[in-house]
Amino acid sequence: MSEVLLECRDLTKKYGGLTALDHISFSVGSGKMIGLLGPNGSGKTTFIKLLTGLLQPDDGSILVDGMAPGVGTKGIVAYLPDNHFINSYMTVEQIVDYFKDFYQDFKEERAYRMFSELGIDKTVQLKTLSKGNKEKVALILIMSRDAKLYVLDEPIAGVDPATRDYIISTIINNYNPEASVIISTHLISDIEQVLDEVIFIQNGKILLQKEVDEIRNEEGKSVDQLFREVFRW
Repeated sequence: MSEVLLECRDLTKKYGGLTALDHISFSVGSGKMIGLLGPNGSGKTTFIKLLTGLLQPDDGSILVDGMAPGVGTKGIVAYLPDNHFINSYMTVEQIVDYFKDFYQDFKEERAYRMFSELGIDKTVQLKTLSKGNKEKVALILIMSRDAKLYVLDEPIAGVDPATRDYIISTIINNYNPEASVIISTHLISDIEQVLDEVIFIQNGKILLQKEVDEIRNEEGKSVDQLFREVFRW
């Protein structure tokens, strides 16, 4: 059994009168590819912001490798947000230098290898790239870290099928195999083949946490089929 890498106990977050996460409890082991799956507004992004220390819980706890999210966890969690987080006036080389200075686990040679494979010149400014290539640059930067936990918030939303395929293959081929990857998405069919485990979330509550193989064996259906059934998608 893999060691516990992430643990939530009665984790709760409210925005005024709205309860975004309602006393959720679950744990995640190391060496897993996990889908955090739910419709828009289900609580996925709120959970990720708590996990990455961008928000603080109103109740309960969340621990990453035994630590509350903060300075100590930033060195072991690689986070890809669902919006652009890089200064578009920086060149690819400047961005790489920034990441190299900021993260001790950043592998410069890995990043440049992937940029070279894409034909992206390190001297170009990010703003000159297509939307798809901007998404690829952001992902390459995150996957060039040797983190313990990779957290990817909607990495395949709003991109064309070719970019989506590239993103999925990059995730599979470049993460530390002893680490875990949490992929938040509602596009199940595109990532189902790479997942070991899924967590279904709706209205701030965990509906299900299960191994993908168990779903197929016990339910006799794919994760996508079960998702559509549970959420009436």
